[in-house]
Order: sequence, then structure tokens, then C-alpha cells
Amino acid sequence: MQRLTEYRGYAIHVDLVSTSKDMFDTWFQVERTDGSRGVVPFGKRMKVMGSPFSRRWAHLVGELAGRDAVDLMIEDD
Repeated sequence: MQRLTEYRGYAIHVDLVSTSKDMFDTWFQVERTDGSRGVVPFGKRMKVMGSPFSRRWAHLVGELAGRDAVDLMIEDD
């Protein structure tokens, strides 16, 4: 299962991989929206620690991990 969420000019791609009945490992990748080429991978695909999760939690923690990564990339000191 895949979900794409826009956040602060970036796209967060969350991918769930089934590990057992109703439980999923969560992977995310931060992507940059480029007008001419569409969505372009910006970082490598990373697994969220602490899995497996239920479907609802897997989507939530994947999106929050992606948002945190975006905030770290564009943080102003």
C-alpha cells in the first residue's frame, strides 16, 4: 500500500509492506516536486524503526517520519 502526502513543498511517499495478518513494516521516501519532471526522489527509501504496526499506525508514523526529515532538511539556524 502506498500513500503520497504533500508537505512544505516536498512529497512524502509512504509504503507499507505486509509482515503478517493486519501488520505492516513502514518505509518512507522524501521526494521533491519538480514542475517539468513531476515527482523526483530526493532521498533514499528508509524503514521506520519500531515496526510492525497496524495499518493506521503505519501510515501515521511513516508520514510523521517523513515530515521530520523535511523539517530537518529545510531548518533555518
